[in-house]
Amino acid sequence: MSKTKLPVPLPMQQYARCVNARNRPADYIGDWPARGQVYPVQMRRNAHSGHWQVHVLGFYAERPYGAFARHRFEPVAQIWLN
Repeated sequence: MSKTKLPVPLPMQQYARCVNARNRPADYIGDWPARGQVYPVQMRRNAHSGHWQVHVLGFYAERPYGAFARHRFEPVAQIWLN
């Protein structure tokens, strides 16, 4: 049995395509995804609700918190970094 432990989070880059860019909140300040575009993302759990959310890497969001619901994106690829 190996005592090697994997780093947390795992060394991979995820990509997802935006499938739903509608219903942008009126008070949203920041970058908003475009339908059909592929973005580098991270999937993280919300600290309060525990629901998975999509964080688009490189996006700026001032308000509200810059995370998107999972139903707005579909996974495209995962690339393992080494």
